[in-house]
Amino acid sequence: MPRFAHISDVHLGGWKQPELQELNFQSFKKAVDICIEKKLDFILIAGDLFDSAYPSIEILKKTFREFRRFSEAKIPCFLIAGSHDYSVSGKTFLDVLENSGFCKNIANIEETEDKIILNPFLYKGTAIYGYPGKKSGLEIPELRKIKLNDSPGMFKIFMLHTTIDKAKGTLPIDAIETDLLPQADYYALGHLHIDFKYKNFVYPGPIFPNNFQELEDLKSGSFYIVDTDSNSSEKINLKIKDVLSLQIEITDALTATEKIISELEKKEIADKIILLRVKGEIEKGTTSDIKFQQIEEYTKSKEAYFLLRNTHDLKTKESEFSEEIDIKNIENIEEEVINIYSEENPSDFNSLLPQLIHALSIEKQEGETIENFNTRLIEESKKILRF
Repeated sequence: MPRFAHISDVHLGGWKQPELQELNFQSFKKAVDICIEKKLDFILIAGDLFDSAYPSIEILKKTFREFRRFSEAKIPCFLIAGSHDYSVSGKTFLDVLENSGFCKNIANIEETEDKIILNPFLYKGTAIYGYPGKKSGLEIPELRKIKLNDSPGMFKIFMLHTTIDKAKGTLPIDAIETDLLPQADYYALGHLHIDFKYKNFVYPGPIFPNNFQELEDLKSGSFYIVDTDSNSSEKINLKIKDVLSLQIEITDALTATEKIISELEKKEIADKIILLRVKGEIEKGTTSDIKFQQIEEYTKSKEAYFLLRNTHDLKTKESEFSEEIDIKNIENIEEEVINIYSEENPSDFNSLLPQLIHALSIEKQEGETIENFNTRLIEESKKILRF
């Protein structure tokens, strides 16, 4: 029976800062190195290989190089689309990877009026099923209708990019009930950026933290190697750089710069990611009196790898203004806004809002003309509205 890697939420191209985007890629590259070194039988990527359905050419070129290494090592890669690299039209750059022979999208779906049948991809005594993730949890009502086309005697893997009820905690989002999912020997999950196990339901965590809070909490990325013979799994940590978290409370913005630099002087910051969280209620001065550029220049002089700041909890006494640098989970915010709007403005049209928002958020491809981009936007919208 095979040994395989369970990878998810790679989000290549996700960070806007080039330094952190490079670390994201290096973390993925390290995962590829380990999979090849351990001579695994195959790789699973449970959604969000890319942060967008239309990543940049530079991201694509680097990604192709890594998938070519899998191919040269004769390790097949099976994947599904996630909520970020999914497209309403069904066409994404995952198709380009597949057509190049570097991977296989194993979502093989047959739909009827009352149920959705998944057909397996068979490989080395394993039946692999998959269903893509979609924006705003749109896959969850569909997952409640899923049936698996049986594969007797096979080790069954079900790849999903979604939220399960046992893992959502207090998040105000919809989740699929684990008891409603068809039986499988291993559930290779993606979407939630957590290291989580419930029975044979597994989230491996992201390949690299995707925002400030995740860098604070996780420090680094991870994935799992699963041995079906021994029915065991091993978590692989992907440490690339040390992370130093520094939390400073201020009331005087006029002296805050010196205070922050003074605290940094006490730390060994060379080659580290510095997470600077500034909080408090300002009684003197304003946020503009904090010279963040001077602070950044100091960290560079001490050869820190990168400084990332967060002033979410920094307020001025007069206006209670909060400058928010980091948004923890934009998908949840989007869903909440849609729910509030729908309650205040009831209409059958509201059910199409998440799909429309997703269609209108697609990015202009490198080299694509504005005219072609606009045409693509209109065509995707027409499909949703059934024009």
